[in-house]
Amino acid sequence: MIPAPTLSIYFAKRFLLAVVGVFAGVFFLVGVIDFIEMTRRTGDLNVSSLTVAKISFFRLPIMLERLMPFCVLVGAMTCYLTLSRRLELVVARAAGMSAWQFVAPALISALLLGVFGTTIYNPVSSALQEQSRKLEVELFGTAQSAMQQTASGFWVRQRSSVGEAVVFATAATEKGIRLSGVSVFTFEHNGRYKERIEAKTGVLQPGEWLLTDARVFTQGVPPVNHARYSLPTNLTPEQVQETFANPETVSFWELPSHIRDSENAGLKAAGYRLQYQKLLARPFFLVAMVFLAASVSLRLFRFGGVQQMVLGGVAAGFLLYVLAKIAEDMSKAELMHPIVAAWLPALAGGLTGFLMLLYQEDG
Repeated sequence: MIPAPTLSIYFAKRFLLAVVGVFAGVFFLVGVIDFIEMTRRTGDLNVSSLTVAKISFFRLPIMLERLMPFCVLVGAMTCYLTLSRRLELVVARAAGMSAWQFVAPALISALLLGVFGTTIYNPVSSALQEQSRKLEVELFGTAQSAMQQTASGFWVRQRSSVGEAVVFATAATEKGIRLSGVSVFTFEHNGRYKERIEAKTGVLQPGEWLLTDARVFTQGVPPVNHARYSLPTNLTPEQVQETFANPETVSFWELPSHIRDSENAGLKAAGYRLQYQKLLARPFFLVAMVFLAASVSLRLFRFGGVQQMVLGGVAAGFLLYVLAKIAEDMSKAELMHPIVAAWLPALAGGLTGFLMLLYQEDG
């Protein structure tokens, strides 16, 4: 049973204010740390502080998107502990309300917050992340060594009419269509090593990689510089996107088309499917976080044990994160179906919190 509208709005407002406050605090903290790190990386380059700040700002939304469930967990715990400290929960219980009645507004708010995060926040964070990667490529384009020290890079193997080649890139933008810090190792049809190509950038064109500022190293021959160098390829944009595009940088609304294109090209789309299911499950995952927070923070202050409640909530969130990470890794290794991997943490956390709250309230 949901309480009266006025009281429901009050509880929902307190919950949302707590979550937004935690989110803003994390945003500021992560932003400062990332700005300092970017300043350190660009210390040897002639870059303005405004450009560094812009890169950090564009990177923040997708970082915080991963922390959204924990912001909801900490926000919900803060909300209920504050209500308990001010004896507002005591008054609500004295008026005949059960825990289910003043938890319901937070559950509905968390569900709506999850829908907002999936349908609106995720596309915005994906677009800003792509802009950040473009700025980084422009910034570090003349400093390949710095890129290599801070990124593991991407690898793809291809076969064409001139033989085989292994392409490595330190960074990829436009979902893998444009590469930066490119290294190519080419081989003959019989597998014999042919040459190595180093290029500043590479763009996928129909039937070729168009490399700029390329340098070709061939055994027994001095290196040859090329302003533009064409490397034949049989890769399609869908195949390149599957290799170079991080599923987290693909918008929620674009994921179905990426899954369809990858499968039509005969490629495995497990990463895209997992990301799509995770975004669909996000509203329910946030609801699970509210259940967990409520189950450890509705104890009245006069009974003591506040520190244990806070530690219990943090531990529950950490265990749920570990479960989600294990399920994600198993899905990427094709040991678990993406739907199961995406929805298992939400179901496990929700059921655990629900049963704990049910035991506390109804014995």
